[in-house]
Amino acid sequence: MSADLAGTVASGSLALALPIAVAAGLVSFLSPCVLPLVPGYLSYVTGMSADPRRGRMVLGTVLFVLGFAVVFVAGGALFGGLGAALFGNAELITRVLGALTIVLGLAFMGVVPGLQRDFRIHRAPAAGLAGAPLLGLVFGLGWTPCIGPTLGVVLTLGLNEGSAGRGALLAFAYALGLGLPFVAAGMAYSRALRTFKAVRRHSQLITRIGGVMLVAVGVLLVTGLWAQLVAGMQGWIGGFEPVI
Repeated sequence: MSADLAGTVASGSLALALPIAVAAGLVSFLSPCVLPLVPGYLSYVTGMSADPRRGRMVLGTVLFVLGFAVVFVAGGALFGGLGAALFGNAELITRVLGALTIVLGLAFMGVVPGLQRDFRIHRAPAAGLAGAPLLGLVFGLGWTPCIGPTLGVVLTLGLNEGSAGRGALLAFAYALGLGLPFVAAGMAYSRALRTFKAVRRHSQLITRIGGVMLVAVGVLLVTGLWAQLVAGMQGWIGGFEPVI
């Protein structure tokens, strides 16, 4: 990691937003809209093989994850760039984004019925490794009640950062949180299926916890406490001196 990139990541706002983006991706993976479909996605990207080889499974999963990561990172860069253009109204924008984040958090919990509709591209690419990244693109472009709100919150945080690079970095962190469990499942397919069955029993609790997390971020943005936390973290990071 270069010194410039390390400094960017360590800046107060990103130091606060990056863990939230990763957590939002993980919560999306564990949600009832995604987790039950994971075996189907894994089977699809390996060509519907009844007994796929581990290497083929992992490669197909990585290509699938890269497909939706491209969509998310492009969206993050777009929203971050838009935030830079609107930087003169940063305080107002932050509060508006906070209100939107609260709405998205409530939608994730199923409290906002209008946002519970599922919008997908139903024309899927051919099954197999060649179609895996295209399936990822299709997955990333669709709106689901579990992916849309969490990704929307990450994009609003990118908009609040006021930088295309920072917005892209936040979206990439979200893609990691969502994508790494896919890759882990591809590496240990049979064990993952048993784990998923146990996790699905608590899917509603996971959804509520994720929704509360998103609403809390929105409240911080609306009240201005987010800016205070960022300022405090910048002071702490700026005053930190390594032992060596």
